Amino acid sequence: MPTTSAPVSNPANPIIAIVGLSSKPDRPSYGVARYMQERGYRIIPVNPTHAGAHILGEPCYANLYDAAKALAADQLKIDIVDCFRKAEDIPPIVGEAIMIDARCVWMQLGIVNEAAAAKARANGMQVEMDSCIKIEHALGNLHGIL
Repeated sequence: MPTTSAPVSNPANPIIAIVGLSSKPDRPSYGVARYMQERGYRIIPVNPTHAGAHILGEPCYANLYDAAKALAADQLKIDIVDCFRKAEDIPPIVGEAIMIDARCVWMQLGIVNEAAAAKARANGMQVEMDSCIKIEHALGNLHGIL
């Protein structure tokens, strides 16, 4: 009887889902995604407006669940959920991040949601808030995440 294994995380090369990734090159989310991709990280676009299209050469998904399901087919999983959404939109994103067993939720500059952060931490996730993953990476501040 064949066995199947659970999707695995690779801390040496984390997969980053970017929730709210725009297809417009002049948008901050696009610039951040492109920067991280150019440095060897796989980015997974998550934006219901662009679901089914490709952004930066990667298929875009409507939500984290759909993205995680697609990656699981290749025995891969999302490690970091990078959020380009309003603070009030973060709780359901954290709920999905918990459901897919991501190890980190990263809220970009200007995004703080203490209740969602507490829920993520209570479920064993690392949390970064009000911080740009691109800037932190460029400065060498990897926070034990990147």
